Amino acid sequence: MKSLGKKIRLLRHQKGWSQEDVAKRLDISIPAFSKIETGITDINLSRLEQISALFEMSVVQLLTFNDHEQEQKFVNELEIVNKKLTDREIEIIDLQKKVIELFEELRLNKATA
Repeated sequence: MKSLGKKIRLLRHQKGWSQEDVAKRLDISIPAFSKIETGITDINLSRLEQISALFEMSVVQLLTFNDHEQEQKFVNELEIVNKKLTDREIEIIDLQKKVIELFEELRLNKATA
């Protein structure tokens, strides 16, 4: 529920509304709405429908809504991790080459001894 609450808070901020504004529109108390945003209270289906209508989206859109900034942050983090992984793979390949070279050197030394 915390994830949904964060989405609702983000949508509220995007509209420039206060918690009081949304609470009045939903006909609930400010503390009740605050508990929705913080994920303290579960949202029933009728309240979910009411909230999604308030933000002019379907319940499915509300439940699957993602913060583009957050998505971009994850994409950036994923790119960094992929770069690190590529760097490590290169290091492993270099180490494997060294092991093969050392093995060949040992083999040649045994053959000449």
